[in-house]
Amino acid sequence: MRTLTTWTRSQAGRLSPQRRRSDLERLGSEPFDVLIIGGGATGTGAAVDAAGRGLRTALVEARDFASGTSSRSSKLVHGGLRYLEQLEIGLVHEALTERGLLTGHLAPHLVRPLPFLLPLKNTWERLYYGAGVATYDVLASALGSGRGMPWHRHLGRAATQAAFGDLSPGFSGAIRYFDAQVDDARLVVTLARTAASLGAAVVPSAEAVGFIREGGRIAGVEILDVESGERHRVRAKTVICAAGVWSDELMRVLPERTGMAVQASKGVHLVLPRGAIDGSCGIITRTKWSVLFIIPWGRHWIIGTTDTDWKLDLAHPAASAGDVAYLLQQASEVLRKRLDVSQVEGVYAGLRPLLRGETEETSKLSRTHAVVEPEAGLFFVAGGKLTTYRVMAKDAVDAAANRIGPDVPASGTHLLPLLGADGYDSYWARRNMLAKRFKAPLHLVEHLLHRYGNLTPELLRLAAEQPQLRRALPGTEDYLRAEVVFAARAEGALHLDDILTRRLRISIETADRGTRAAMDAAGLAGEVLGWDDARRVQEVEAYLRRVDAERRSQRQPDDDAAEAARLAATELRKIQPLTDARTAR
Repeated sequence: MRTLTTWTRSQAGRLSPQRRRSDLERLGSEPFDVLIIGGGATGTGAAVDAAGRGLRTALVEARDFASGTSSRSSKLVHGGLRYLEQLEIGLVHEALTERGLLTGHLAPHLVRPLPFLLPLKNTWERLYYGAGVATYDVLASALGSGRGMPWHRHLGRAATQAAFGDLSPGFSGAIRYFDAQVDDARLVVTLARTAASLGAAVVPSAEAVGFIREGGRIAGVEILDVESGERHRVRAKTVICAAGVWSDELMRVLPERTGMAVQASKGVHLVLPRGAIDGSCGIITRTKWSVLFIIPWGRHWIIGTTDTDWKLDLAHPAASAGDVAYLLQQASEVLRKRLDVSQVEGVYAGLRPLLRGETEETSKLSRTHAVVEPEAGLFFVAGGKLTTYRVMAKDAVDAAANRIGPDVPASGTHLLPLLGADGYDSYWARRNMLAKRFKAPLHLVEHLLHRYGNLTPELLRLAAEQPQLRRALPGTEDYLRAEVVFAARAEGALHLDDILTRRLRISIETADRGTRAAMDAAGLAGEVLGWDDARRVQEVEAYLRRVDAERRSQRQPDDDAAEAARLAATELRKIQPLTDARTAR
């Protein structure tokens, strides 16, 4: 089943410890066409775009891939149904196009259709929202972005209760429509690996600490290897900053203002066990302060989200007791029963990078993204949302290409499947054969296919060759010990938190938040990453302190108290403040 192309791409895209060392050497010795700062969805997407055009490309990320906003979303790839109300037709058009590409051939193993109910209280709502959903479907159909997504249906009271038994009887019916779901962090690490497979130098734990200038323009960036403390001067014709909510920090060291700014908005989500709510699809409805999602997520439910200004620590946004209580209250008003904090398995808080203008010309910037060039050769891309990461990446690389020269090819990422996507439908159709071949339970093969796509045989072969890796991690049902080894060998994970929080989602999907799995996972990862006993203990202790700090923050009454509790746990990556812009000698 594995083709040469799949094998070659997988090996070329392995983000192993050895690959990181060689890519660090490249940073210090090679000149690049494009250097990208930021390892979230937009940054890794830009690396794929640039490398796919044949540009010499490097990407650096101060922490881990998707360690910021891109691992803390509502896990949705959606066309922005609610933006229709604001007549943001262009944004909806763009998002629906991207949804179709991702579910179609770019990442069908990671992005899948998901049915939603839009509950209704009266005939006026049915007419009003029905017109909006119909427009949504018509746009999706016209764009060819409705793969696997049936048209909406109007449901009466009985059909609505059959689809979602715990929905409040106060609703007279619902409209069922489809959007798509994604594991956001896995999408980002897959983008990073895809960029690496195309020849990009991709280095996590590498922080941009200063800009290099020559001849009145940006000529590169000074990089700090956070793991070793070594510094590297990276030469590049252009630099793209895709730093999300950290964009303002990078902008502050520039000699002139950029004309735009990024406002961080905190979004909190709760994770509950699937048995807590009787339902077979998602719920979307409006609350007084925000949009409420109740979303099935494997063996769990995700409930979100809040939408409040955040002006505190950007790396560690903290959910307070007030945030948790608000979401439980809002969900309980939609359901026929009250939810209790004792049912909450996990909580995560993320920051949305909302674009706002600093001048009259830019003050009307909307939910769409923007690319600006405050200095020759330096580009900032900001705004947008997860669904439109590819468009943001394309626009940023297009802008950089104008500086590089006239011969840069156009973007081809709309045609480029991400790692794991090639032939995914065939692998899914033959999943019973895979299960039989590797003597694995069918549900396990399905779990792996939804995470790794056509790379699943690599995981199954690893588990077959080392039977001790076939067991699930302590405290989990779905995650294999082999996945820990694979994360360290091939997916760029450098710390225990990278594995339990982003490569796997154990930190939000188990009642103990991964504490039972920590020691076992540290032992497995340590064999790959060369940790001695002291380092393994250090990794476990750091992870346990983080979990404890987050739990304490979620018992605090407000943001200030929650942040103080969360920051009590120090992280192993020692991030330095950005220095003043540097001038090359």
